[in-house]
Amino acid sequence: MARIKEMPYSEKYAKVIDSMKFDETFILPFVQEHLGDQAAAEIKKTWQEGAKSIPETASFEEKYEIAYSNWIWLAKNTFSFIRKRMGEEGIKRFERAEVEALKRKNASPALLVLKLVRIFSPGTAFTMTSKQMGYQFQWLTPFTVPELTRHRTVFNIPRCKILDYPDTEDMCLLGCQSTYPMWVAEQFMVELKWNRQGNSCTGTLTPLG
Repeated sequence: MARIKEMPYSEKYAKVIDSMKFDETFILPFVQEHLGDQAAAEIKKTWQEGAKSIPETASFEEKYEIAYSNWIWLAKNTFSFIRKRMGEEGIKRFERAEVEALKRKNASPALLVLKLVRIFSPGTAFTMTSKQMGYQFQWLTPFTVPELTRHRTVFNIPRCKILDYPDTEDMCLLGCQSTYPMWVAEQFMVELKWNRQGNSCTGTLTPLG
């Protein structure tokens, strides 16, 4: 079993809040561009109506759980809204918009260093990427890393936290199984494949090229 540093709830909470802010930065412009200002105002109203307030006195674990449910509400209603208004073609356009937004968000000097490392030591670069993903994705759902080598990494999700919520199939099929693999392939040169069985899932990460 590979050892990945455990993310504290304070950081998980911060990651959820950051993800929701990030979602708004590309979802609202996308809806405005394709459906107009009224539609953008409508989807924002839907987000607000389902959002729960987070008590300042709550523990970071409690804050994380409430924020997480708010993020689920935002994401699942976004997929539903776009499919209803724009159909499957609109969903495909939305996926591409999210991939490009993720690439912009994650562009950094560290990524340039990673590209240089990949030139001289692809195995080292892959291990660095795997460990980083193994840490950064902890806010999404609990998982273990039974294998982490220079050529392959396995993420084992015994029960997906996202799927514990109703109406989240699109988040699984479009977000995790389609958008995220496109993003990491294009930005980090790794292939991510998921094998889902009910509410559990196994992800396999391998180098591209």
